[in-house]
Amino acid sequence: MARTTIRSEDITSGAIDVPVSGIVGVSTFTASGTWTKATREAALGVTIKRVIVEVVGGGGGGERSSSSSGYSNGGGGGYARKLIDVSTISSATVTVGAGGIGRTGSNGVGTNGGNTIWSDGTNTITGGGGSGNGPPASGGTASGGDFNLRGKWGSTQGIGGDSFYGHGSADGNESVYGYGAGGRGGYNANAGNGTDGIVIVTEIAG
Repeated sequence: MARTTIRSEDITSGAIDVPVSGIVGVSTFTASGTWTKATREAALGVTIKRVIVEVVGGGGGGERSSSSSGYSNGGGGGYARKLIDVSTISSATVTVGAGGIGRTGSNGVGTNGGNTIWSDGTNTITGGGGSGNGPPASGGTASGGDFNLRGKWGSTQGIGGDSFYGHGSADGNESVYGYGAGGRGGYNANAGNGTDGIVIVTEIAG
């Protein structure tokens, strides 16, 4: 049986098509927009067969209160992850939830974080925003994923709720980090904002 020799120069010159499979790209949305398969395929030079979509809702804003036991840190955003066959899907609308606003100036609750949503006409995946109303402020719910995880509740006199990709802030002395984290509460002080959500799309060829 004759053996076929493949030379490296044939591959680099494009004379031989080398199959591409596995993870080929990642699209990250920190603001609302549209994921378009054809655009990503053109950029990557492959045919995208599947995507792993991860969504995180916005973190809730913190409360402000004159009572040491009457305020809450904001809740963390919910997280969902799903593997999707995009063979018949051309695009998806991406909505990134904003972080809730912490209460300032006068006592009261913070605002809720916004929902983060992937919608492609077949699948709707939602990471719910964390609450700004406690105590304690509830973590955001999640739905539509193969895996759904509620955000951490914002504690009283403690730490803002964590999300899958974010770390909530402690009372008055620590900033929020990442995405979907709850803002700090304020005892006779202005409260902090939650952080915005995020959508991460891992693109798979083959």
